[in-house]
Amino acid sequence: MENEPMLMPREKLLREGAGALTDAELLAIFLRTGVKNLPVMTLAEGVLREFGSLRALLTASLAEFCHIKGLGQTQYIQLQATKEMTKRYLCQKMAVSDLISHPELAVMSVQAELEADEKEVVMVLFLDNRNRLIKQEKMFFGTVHQAVVYPREIIKEALKCNASAIIIVHNHPSGDCSPSQEDRQITEKMIRACELVEIRFVDHIIVGKGDYFSFKAGECDR
Repeated sequence: MENEPMLMPREKLLREGAGALTDAELLAIFLRTGVKNLPVMTLAEGVLREFGSLRALLTASLAEFCHIKGLGQTQYIQLQATKEMTKRYLCQKMAVSDLISHPELAVMSVQAELEADEKEVVMVLFLDNRNRLIKQEKMFFGTVHQAVVYPREIIKEALKCNASAIIIVHNHPSGDCSPSQEDRQITEKMIRACELVEIRFVDHIIVGKGDYFSFKAGECDR
């Protein structure tokens, strides 16, 4: 109703669920209190304007974070701990979930892990015969433009851990998730290599800044 009073973030969360909150409302709950002459919602909105997004806030350095009035080292520590708990939750959830049916879990987990890296990193997810995560491992590291991938090393590790399927994920530090010609070539090589040892090649995912490209889907998801 038009005359119904606006709910405070905590009340809104309890009544409508966390998914109903805006980025600023979520941040306001995390901050808990404002500063002198600056209510917590106003502080939260100002912080988001300064950083541009929650992603940028979560990847900010200690100096960048504490540069904002109302933010300090204690809040930075709490935010980083919250971020790490989220990463571990996603990783643990992948271990009991069918990643073929729920690929968004893999994307969210590796995006949180890789999108802040300033150089290319190639991570491989090794899956069992029920499409659940056996382990994930960063296998190759490169420059800001490219990481060299050796299919033989991936296959060797897959056989070592008795994986039935694999997903390759790497980041583009530029933020653009569009695949390069080299990305396409390595995908083709991995498909052929997996076929030789009867391991399913599920997907090659490229992580950008807030989006990703799936070779399986053939498009970026923004």
